[in-house]
Amino acid sequence: MISRTAILRLAAGAVGLGAVAGAGFLAYALHPAIAPIAPPAAASFSAESVEHGRVLAAGGYCAECHTRRDGQPGIPLAGDYAMATPFGTIYSSNITPDAKTGIGTWSLAAFTRAMRYGVSRDGANLFPAFPFDHFTHMTDGDIADVYAFLMAQKPVSSVKRENTLPFPFSMRILQAGWKLLFLHPGAYKNDPAHDAQWNRGAYLAEGLSHCSACHTPRNAMGAEKASAPYDGAPVDNWIAPPLNATNPTPVTWTENEFFQYLRYGVAPLHGSAAGPMSPVVHGGLSEMPESDVRAIAHYLANIDHADARQPGDAQHLATAMATSTRDLTTPQTADADARLYQGACAACHANTGTHPVLGRPELALNNALWLDEPTNLYQVILRGIGTEEGQSGITMPSFYHALTDADLARLAAYLRRTRTTLPPWTDLEKKAAAVRATLPAPPVAASH
Repeated sequence: MISRTAILRLAAGAVGLGAVAGAGFLAYALHPAIAPIAPPAAASFSAESVEHGRVLAAGGYCAECHTRRDGQPGIPLAGDYAMATPFGTIYSSNITPDAKTGIGTWSLAAFTRAMRYGVSRDGANLFPAFPFDHFTHMTDGDIADVYAFLMAQKPVSSVKRENTLPFPFSMRILQAGWKLLFLHPGAYKNDPAHDAQWNRGAYLAEGLSHCSACHTPRNAMGAEKASAPYDGAPVDNWIAPPLNATNPTPVTWTENEFFQYLRYGVAPLHGSAAGPMSPVVHGGLSEMPESDVRAIAHYLANIDHADARQPGDAQHLATAMATSTRDLTTPQTADADARLYQGACAACHANTGTHPVLGRPELALNNALWLDEPTNLYQVILRGIGTEEGQSGITMPSFYHALTDADLARLAAYLRRTRTTLPPWTDLEKKAAAVRATLPAPPVAASH
């Protein structure tokens, strides 16, 4: 819940910004409508443009945020996806070419303005839950191809639910102040200090795929903190971990680790893609050319300073277990917590050699144990990892019904104590209950 003080503070800031910025504020606040057009025929776009747009739309996760998923299955791209923000819930719009409820009457100019400046066809400011602050860096050609793909889809009549933003956050005109402060429009320009692969990765990561939108913390106005890029942030009741040198895991995310994770959903020395990251990998980046995924991995490894912090990939598997700080080939203390772990987890997570087992890794190497909070650990234990997530062919059952919050707290304390060198987590049982409350209870398996 947003406090009255926070609302008044932000409202005052928005009003003050309007008074000070004057003409600059009005330039972002007032936009003319762009005349509607008759929905263009799918055949009016080339097959090459539509196909390239399909790949780009996958890499930008368009369907992920424009398809309803809570309670009832949504129609791809028909909108009504609920995005919970600190200011209220925003529901995504219908981006199929339906003339009444979608974007069928939008011209390419209207679509480009929305992508570049966050302005709807009718001139209203869009909320930055739509990441136009990233899409603004896309080229005109890529934006045109995404438009071609969307306009070539089947029109779907679908009206989204009303946003739940309280006053004054519901006032779209105040988004002009946000843009004045945080929007830096313009297509990406190559950095001559870096090679072509790095620049391609930067274009994709900072523009189309908007990686920092989830992996960078937000300020009081909901914008990414420019002082803390890729420092990690809470997202959809998970924690998107740091992607820079502050990542606390014992083994550095190298270019190869990033590539394996982004391309196949599992990194040998870090773990599997689950939760909000799973559709990014399996529904988005999997459609992109391998060279593009490698470019993103190359760019992220540079942000992580991987080359300066770790030896080459050839040495990683040999040093991984030692780097984890635990000799797990020797017997462990058989206390009550250890017995709980042995009964619930060790059948899959009990590496006894010097190399981690792909898909069922030694948990000392897993990101979840090295974060400031046990959120991701609890999410995976309670949800499990399904066939659509992580590594192909590897699943993990849900322990939602099998383990109590007290059990989860004991497991978390045990793993943090025996698999890391970091301070213990606090309030573990309370945090387990909080994570459980965000999840629907899975069906109980029938007994035979």
